[in-house]
Amino acid sequence: MYEAKPGTGTSAGLEGVTQLTHLNDGVEPGWGKSVSLDWKSDNFNVQGWLMLPKDYDPGKRYPLIVEVHGGPAAAVVAHWGGGGGLSATAFSALGYFVLQPNPRGSYGQGEEFTKANRKDFGYGDLRDILAGVDAVVAKYPVDAERVGLTGWSYGGFMSMFAVTQTQRFKAAVAGAGISDWLSYYGENSIDQWMTPYFGASVYDDPGVYSRASAITYIKQAKTPTLVVVGDRDGECPAPQSFEFWHALRAEHVPTQLVVYPNEGHGFADPAHRRDVMVRTVEWFGQYLGAGN
Repeated sequence: MYEAKPGTGTSAGLEGVTQLTHLNDGVEPGWGKSVSLDWKSDNFNVQGWLMLPKDYDPGKRYPLIVEVHGGPAAAVVAHWGGGGGLSATAFSALGYFVLQPNPRGSYGQGEEFTKANRKDFGYGDLRDILAGVDAVVAKYPVDAERVGLTGWSYGGFMSMFAVTQTQRFKAAVAGAGISDWLSYYGENSIDQWMTPYFGASVYDDPGVYSRASAITYIKQAKTPTLVVVGDRDGECPAPQSFEFWHALRAEHVPTQLVVYPNEGHGFADPAHRRDVMVRTVEWFGQYLGAGN
């Protein structure tokens, strides 16, 4: 624990800061090292965070999990520990590389970059993510045949959409995702944000919504996908997850759907958050295997 004297700002570094205790001196993370990674995609420089497996051995080959953040107007930044039902630190502790990309549409890389996904959901941003996977595989001992994809909210949408566009991912876990932007427009409770991104309402330009919908390309999906959602989610309603699961099942793609009672967009019950993580670990373990 530290104490800062009055008037001491963060720009002053540690000047004026007094250490009060040594309670955390022996604390060691239960996960691997995290490094900032940069790569080129189209005309953009893209940044993301790569978490190495705990007890990383460069002589071994490891699976990789890509975790896409929500938003899309958000960003993964450096922080301590994990959270929620999907935890990069837990994946790392279990022997996975974990890539947390900040694809176009994310904050922190300029206005042009943040606006670059408008009317283009699932295309340029997916290229950014796949280029990030290529950058990791080129630099680290990752088994390119054992790459998984997950995410919540916008990350859940990307997980659903990506498996209809590429066979790069061998397993996916879609949390609170969006599978069909046309039906979503009339189901969700936050649709005011959609017109600035899509350029028009779904009633005026259904084509732009269809183009970004996983359901449109469902016959291309082959990736085993676990789908999880809360039954009271107003932001990414449960019917979106049901529709995606139903379509995968109809196409004979391995899939499971878990709907959690009395949960909204962010789960409140610790038992449900743990259950999501347990099921996710088991799903990736089945199709990717752990690194250790």
